Amino acid sequence: MTPRATRRTVLLATGAAALAAGCGPDGGNDGDGRDGGGGATSSDAAGEELIPTADVPVGGGTVLADEKIVVTQPQEGDFKAFSAICTHQSCVVADVADGTVNCACHGSRFRITDGSVERGPATRPLPEEPITVEGNSIRRA
Repeated sequence: MTPRATRRTVLLATGAAALAAGCGPDGGNDGDGRDGGGGATSSDAAGEELIPTADVPVGGGTVLADEKIVVTQPQEGDFKAFSAICTHQSCVVADVADGTVNCACHGSRFRITDGSVERGPATRPLPEEPITVEGNSIRRA
């Protein structure tokens, strides 16, 4: 006699399958606190031009919402890049002003120099994104 599937076993099996699918390299959390989303990763887009250097103000920065990257220039010629996904609740940061990267969702602010938290509720810094500067172009590394 074949055992009959109960509602509980069906729910457990589908939940386990969904959890396993979300933990793979093409979806879910990549282990860096951000949703992998199954899209292009930084390594897939290496060398891609992100922004001209002239479009990143000294002492400020520019949010590239489509790329989910914020590029800053704390001092002239010193470019940094961070994830534009707030570490509090994964909102895309809104802007860069007065030396901080600002999330409009809950008010977190991150320093443009190193992505560290200046004001919560976020408790973790924005992860750094690898970039290179080639001439007048900022590219993914």
